[in-house]
Amino acid sequence: MPINILMPALSPTMEKGNLAKWLKKEGDKVKPGDVIAEIETDKATMEYEAVDEGTLAKIVVPEGAADVPVNQLIAVMAAEGEDVKAAASSAGKSAPAPVSAAKPASTPPPATVPAPAAPSPRAAAPSKIDAAPARTNGHGRIFASPLARRLARDAGVDIARVTGSGPHGRVIARDIEAAKTGGVALRAPGGAPAPLPVQAPSDNKIRALFEPGSYDFVPHDNMRRIIARRLVEAKQTIPHFYLTINCTIDKLLAAREDINAVARKGEDGKPAWKISLNDFVIKAMALALMRVPEANVTWTEGGMLKHKHADVGVAVAIPGGLMTPVVRHAETKTLIEISNEIKDLAARARNRRLKPEEYQGGSTAISNLGMYGVREFAAVINPPHATILAVGAGEQRPVVRNGKIEIATRMTVTLSTDHRAVDGALGAELLDAFRTFIENPVGMVV
Repeated sequence: MPINILMPALSPTMEKGNLAKWLKKEGDKVKPGDVIAEIETDKATMEYEAVDEGTLAKIVVPEGAADVPVNQLIAVMAAEGEDVKAAASSAGKSAPAPVSAAKPASTPPPATVPAPAAPSPRAAAPSKIDAAPARTNGHGRIFASPLARRLARDAGVDIARVTGSGPHGRVIARDIEAAKTGGVALRAPGGAPAPLPVQAPSDNKIRALFEPGSYDFVPHDNMRRIIARRLVEAKQTIPHFYLTINCTIDKLLAAREDINAVARKGEDGKPAWKISLNDFVIKAMALALMRVPEANVTWTEGGMLKHKHADVGVAVAIPGGLMTPVVRHAETKTLIEISNEIKDLAARARNRRLKPEEYQGGSTAISNLGMYGVREFAAVINPPHATILAVGAGEQRPVVRNGKIEIATRMTVTLSTDHRAVDGALGAELLDAFRTFIENPVGMVV
């Protein structure tokens, strides 16, 4: 029986992917472990490995295809000993077949990165929203998938007013997404209808504000869409709270200069390490989380996750967006280890070559715009984190000491917290611990 190869869900946020390249062509023999394709997700380009032996009978989705939905058929493979032409002719037919003869080369174990529920392929036309009740089974029970019910419950959508587009009128996930923007009444906690959410103006309304020909239209790529969606979700679902302090970093700058001055030379004559201010910030934040473990948490509706290590994400600007690779167990690593690791992660992030386990999870994040001369800003929390630290530029400022005005190098940092998990007093305690390490850098190297 032919084996269907489907577009995989390579990350929890992935709904669609781009089929960047086929590395095998129709008629090629395939062995387990062979890389057959490269898939571009919203975050990275990943290799796709075969797990069975056979022959690639038919490529259904050509290379270069964009926005291919998860679980869509992309190729058919003939099993060992099966007629290749017969397998190829079966592509697209409804007969059942074994699923996916391939796997992502860098997919982590399920215990590390849970696989998301696969979204249903979009219908040719959007689902209709009616005032009439949804289809029932004759006993008042509405036909709806479990995922659709959960999404409706989370969004406050009255599922009884949604017309399903699934088999036999069943309400499925895409119907709920359409309902959220299509005017279906939302329910308040007490059961009464809640006000409809304010909708952003349509593309056409926005374009009408500008003279035709006065702008170039650049369609959003998959990464930008995912970033936009997650930022909106973060601001709508996480109650942000902000705390700002100033840190004196003269001792830190002197320590950095001394550490870099004693760096041994490699075979190419270049120093073996070059510690940056951001490396100190990562280490200080990790140690602060260990000193204030109540802030090293993740909020879930069922309970709090109290992390045993400080896994610190670092925002890295890349073409078209940003990524947040994670330095795992940062509290246990030396400044040199952190420096070398983040250089490697940042370089691969810019080339979109990170594995999912290298940018997913984490307990906090650092966003540093100081190198651009930004003095102070507040960052948006990156779920599932409960905090993110925004780091401004270190600059000489007048300070008052013992009644006298002096000059010191000061750095302003702002901690954004998820107020459900880290309240004001706890956030202030975390910032105080961070400042202690930053202003006394010897504490980071002993």
